[in-house]
Amino acid sequence: MAIDVAIASSVVLPEPDADLPPLLDALRAAGLSAETMAWDDPGARFGEGRLTLLRSTWNYSEQPARFLAWVDGVAARSALWNGRETARWNIHKSYLLDLEAKGVPIVPTLLLRRGAVTPLEELARERGWSEVVVKPAISAGSRATLRVTAGSAAGEAHLRSLASREDVLVQPYLASVEGHGERAVVWIDGEPTHAVRKSPRFLGDAESVSTPVPIAEDEIRLARRAVAAAPGPLLYARIDLARDECGALRLMELELIEPSLFFPQAPTALERYVAAVRSRLARA
Repeated sequence: MAIDVAIASSVVLPEPDADLPPLLDALRAAGLSAETMAWDDPGARFGEGRLTLLRSTWNYSEQPARFLAWVDGVAARSALWNGRETARWNIHKSYLLDLEAKGVPIVPTLLLRRGAVTPLEELARERGWSEVVVKPAISAGSRATLRVTAGSAAGEAHLRSLASREDVLVQPYLASVEGHGERAVVWIDGEPTHAVRKSPRFLGDAESVSTPVPIAEDEIRLARRAVAAAPGPLLYARIDLARDECGALRLMELELIEPSLFFPQAPTALERYVAAVRSRLARA
């Protein structure tokens, strides 16, 4: 039996999806049939959904090839948001270098391909970095993401362990995330709707976010530049920003696959999201 909206989640969630209950309630209140299904459940009936929303597929980074094959299959049978090409581009954090090439100011990012052997201390010294963040190039929920001292044995061991099996990013640690905080700007159907302050999150940490905070003008400008430079069209985006040691704004992440959108903090953003889903269903 066909349904209007299939919401893609996963069999086992590493943490609760706070967006899901209000999203389901809002879709059904708008007269749409909606059901949550796990992308990694072979028996899930995604072909029955006229439209499929990527939501809490938070374990995709553990099996990215399988996930992308699933994305291809769903996109062939349902209107997928965000779409197939967006997901393929956004799954590997090398997209940051694509955005930098288009003039978007990002946190300085060094991409190391699998098998890289240059010591972390040498990489950091060449760039004047002392505290760095080391993380997989395909990651969600801060998987295997650590803040380390560039010359430490622990940092070197972490980099060597990751690089032995996958691509890795090395970035300077921005101290501003501890005070001013990382700002997550939520973008729904072409417009910024709200923002929250996120606390630093590394391997093993729970996500900690604030109530809505004002969005500064330079944050809106950078969010617009980042979204415009990404492959679309987009139903939603989350633009994670932080300030460097000079106060300049930098893009940390442009989340286009399965970001938390903090609907409990911003009911009007949820209303806009549901209206956009209805509009896309009408065109599907």
